Amino acid sequence: MTLHVRPFADGDEDAVVSLWEAAGLTRPWNDPHRDIERKKRVQRELFLVATDSTPAAGGDDAVVATAMAGYDGHRGWVYYLAVAPDRQGEGLGRLLMAAAEERLVALGCPKVNVQIRSGNDRVTAFYDRLGYAPDGATGLGKRLIPDD
Repeated sequence: MTLHVRPFADGDEDAVVSLWEAAGLTRPWNDPHRDIERKKRVQRELFLVATDSTPAAGGDDAVVATAMAGYDGHRGWVYYLAVAPDRQGEGLGRLLMAAAEERLVALGCPKVNVQIRSGNDRVTAFYDRLGYAPDGATGLGKRLIPDD
């Protein structure tokens, strides 16, 4: 396996959206292409992809995992952590989280948060193994710009 973690490149967009769809991360009310366009304008270097260039992966640096991180000066966040379904369990999620955390620490970020959809026990267990724990906060959201 020849893995490489690097920042997102414009040519990755279709592969990234396909990966997010395959991993079950997309939602009808949230346009993934718009999310990518927004991220490209803010801390683009924190939008990471893992690629595999082995022939078994399709060669040509196939996108096999993603993580979209950000830092607002107070907390870091990681969104769109996705691993190709046929590659889950290989440590790619752990690799991307470590890469995102490393970049956040380099920016002086003291704490990172993730949000997990209710009922996603498998993902909760994954983050638990990485040292993440509930911190007594409730995530709330309000859509300011609709994606329809």
